[in-house]
Amino acid sequence: MAVSTEGLESAVKGRVVTRGHGDYDEARALYNAMIDRRPAAIAYCVDDVDVAAAVRFANERGLTIAIRSGGHNGGGLGSVDDGLVIDLSQMNDVVVEERAKLARVGGGTLLKDLVDSTHQYGLTVPVGIIGTTGVGGLTLGGGIGHLTRAFGLTIDNMVAATVVLADGSIVQCDAERDAGLFWALRGGGGNYGVVTQFSFRLHPASTVLAGPVFYDLDDAEAVMRWYRDFIADAPDELGGWFAFVSVPPGPPFPEELHLRKVCGVIWTQVGEDESPALREARAFGTPVLDGVAPLPLPAWNSAFDALYPAGEQWYWRGDFVGKLTDDAIAQHTAWMPKAPTWKSTMHMYPVNGAAARVGNEETAWGYRDAGWSQVTAGVDPDPANAAAITDWARGYSDAIRPYALQGGYSNFQMDEPDRVRGMYGANYDRLARVKAQYDPENVFRVNQNIKPLDG
Repeated sequence: MAVSTEGLESAVKGRVVTRGHGDYDEARALYNAMIDRRPAAIAYCVDDVDVAAAVRFANERGLTIAIRSGGHNGGGLGSVDDGLVIDLSQMNDVVVEERAKLARVGGGTLLKDLVDSTHQYGLTVPVGIIGTTGVGGLTLGGGIGHLTRAFGLTIDNMVAATVVLADGSIVQCDAERDAGLFWALRGGGGNYGVVTQFSFRLHPASTVLAGPVFYDLDDAEAVMRWYRDFIADAPDELGGWFAFVSVPPGPPFPEELHLRKVCGVIWTQVGEDESPALREARAFGTPVLDGVAPLPLPAWNSAFDALYPAGEQWYWRGDFVGKLTDDAIAQHTAWMPKAPTWKSTMHMYPVNGAAARVGNEETAWGYRDAGWSQVTAGVDPDPANAAAITDWARGYSDAIRPYALQGGYSNFQMDEPDRVRGMYGANYDRLARVKAQYDPENVFRVNQNIKPLDG
């Protein structure tokens, strides 16, 4: 399909890449190599005025818009065929106000750069577990990670935003200014505009006691039952997400464990002094590996980056879990042995603790009463294995869904448009009304899309 982007280079200050450029294939590449999109152009915007110009250009030309921050979205929603990709990677400044414990963060910043910048002041904001993820996509979806139980979701620490709206206007929003928009941004995804700057509340945190405690796969049922009960009453400062993994084939893991399928909990406690709760957790059962150690927070927050580089094949699905029943545990323990590749995995992130003390209606993220946010991910570098990892992730997810809630975390989804309403739960209709106010023509629709609803 021939789409004209003539005039875009003069409309924006940043670099523009079109199909005729030698680096077009590199510029259009996404984190998930299973997704192959061919946009008409990619605009590397340099500020909010640039973004506004790009939005207006796309509207005038009838180009569909996709927004790319870090490009990590599993479903490839940071790009679009024959449309305009607005890339925010040049907008990556982080300004820390130490006394106020605030950070002002460009919409194209990566998590690792945010955490590195705040670490210089002994401060942090809770984010996800892969440092190369973009702040923008992670935050707008909610933001789950190592510190969720201690400090809440990323959106719980968001205090303001600069947003380019669908008509190209620029607004500042917070709890008082455009409060409805601010509410919707905190969990409603990229449906409402392009966030060019976030402001986050920061927390004192510099060093963590963190790492995996792995168990033999035959112990998975006992470990999951123990973990289910333990994490429900654990103090907020102790975070721990359950995982099925294969031990990576390299340091720091012992050679005798390489590629062995295991289960375990990935623990994180702020500070270097081991708490009684962490000591109790590490004493459970008979681990095959206890890797908990003191680490600078930036090192921990990027510890999985090398394991999951850009350009591999991914298929993932997410579900919210209310109660982890014995029947659900039986399905989990049946499916991990079938994992077709060593990078394929399942994670269960607890959303209790600080995250659960925010009401379901206080932000757009409507699953504060869920016990966990689960993701099942088939992963492999070889395109020949794409079908195998897809089939496994779908089968595993389908087996668990009878024991899950109606929706799943929007950042953990692929190609399931029929589940979009469930992703936002009871907040969907309110989100749809806010959508009608700020984006009535559904300009921002390359996302887990919320349709405008009047009334």
